[in-house]
Amino acid sequence: MIENKKKSRWKYVILGIIIMMFLGTVYSYSVFRISLEQAFDIGSAQSGLPYMTALAFYAIFMFITGRYIERFNPRVIILVGGFLVSAGWILSSFATGIVTLTIAYGCIGGAGVGIAYGVPMSVVAKWFPEKKGLAVGMVLIGFGLSPLVTAPLARQLVEYFGVLKAFLVLGIGFAVLLPFLSYSFKYPAESELRDLNQIQASGENVRDLAMAEMVRTRSFNGLYLNFVAGTMIGLTIIGMTTSTGVEFAGMETGEVISFMALFAIFNGLGRPSFGWITDRLDSKKAMLLSYALIIAASLLLIVAGKDNKLVYIISFSILWFNLGGWLAIAPASTMKLYGAKNYARNYGLVFTAYGIGAIAGVSTSGLLLDIHKSYYFVFSYIIALCMAGVLVVLIMFKHESSSRTELYIHAKGQWFGINYNMGIHGKRGDDAPKQGNGHN
Repeated sequence: MIENKKKSRWKYVILGIIIMMFLGTVYSYSVFRISLEQAFDIGSAQSGLPYMTALAFYAIFMFITGRYIERFNPRVIILVGGFLVSAGWILSSFATGIVTLTIAYGCIGGAGVGIAYGVPMSVVAKWFPEKKGLAVGMVLIGFGLSPLVTAPLARQLVEYFGVLKAFLVLGIGFAVLLPFLSYSFKYPAESELRDLNQIQASGENVRDLAMAEMVRTRSFNGLYLNFVAGTMIGLTIIGMTTSTGVEFAGMETGEVISFMALFAIFNGLGRPSFGWITDRLDSKKAMLLSYALIIAASLLLIVAGKDNKLVYIISFSILWFNLGGWLAIAPASTMKLYGAKNYARNYGLVFTAYGIGAIAGVSTSGLLLDIHKSYYFVFSYIIALCMAGVLVVLIMFKHESSSRTELYIHAKGQWFGINYNMGIHGKRGDDAPKQGNGHN
């Protein structure tokens, strides 16, 4: 019986990957950008508004939906999100200027992505209690690899139909496919949860904290600040990948675009890799490893200097790998540190850090180059962000490690901390939740 459940639950991972691939089409916006600038007679600053707005609404509605995601059938939530995504893209085809496009693509479409995004992760996390980080990371492969599939398709549609009709074709496609893909999604029933929990690794004790309790922990502040930094770094890199290849590495534009597929693959692989690392080790080690890799890649670019194609390819593969990594570290850490019971709501709040990092990262990448006219300054800025992140990790996560696991139990009206290294003590720990907040 358990073996059958172990096999059948993988369908949620596969369907989740495909759904995420469609939702991740938002990352293919650059394909439309030049054509939109020509159609609306606007500059690059204005043409970026729909994309920045979509990322912001994506994060905002991820947070809003997280409060209600487990109260409703997951299929219904994906249908609502999918309807808004398709509506946003279809309405974009009727846009008469950048303002109407920003409302349609950015506000409506971005909100749809935010509503649907958390559902596949929440579902697979419940179906895979013994390897939540890996399962969530695998689902997120779809979002990371989306540009690899959808960008060439969008480019062909733009060339064949024109930029506005391309939005219409894709919107209709989403309206047809997303309801079909969402049909099988459901949370495990109570009996199924009991069977699945037998699979869970023995001895694994996880605190289930409500959002109000989570935000009072030191680790939440560390996770939030580091997710902002990781997103800023990742989206700064994505925003300057093409220009760095052409202006710094001395490559042709077509040559750089040909390597975007490789970078997208590394982006996708970073998600299950860091999800697994967070599961097997802990959040602190996963974050420090990511920062070390980003610093190494940035230093490699600085030391090698201009016109070095091989270094550019290696370094940007590492950098894209780590952007994917942070989009797995954040949900896996939320699950590991604060439990599965309130995961959807808790991660909805954590994910607002992505919105902040997205706006800051997208806006600063071009601004830094405009002001300083030097890629060396941008690479140094990335290293500085990493060093600040390392400092935050060391300060905020000094009590969070796999060798010092804490479990909080409620006994006779008082919380007791059990420290596996130190024994039982009656003193309230730093992250101990207060009595009476949803744990009775």
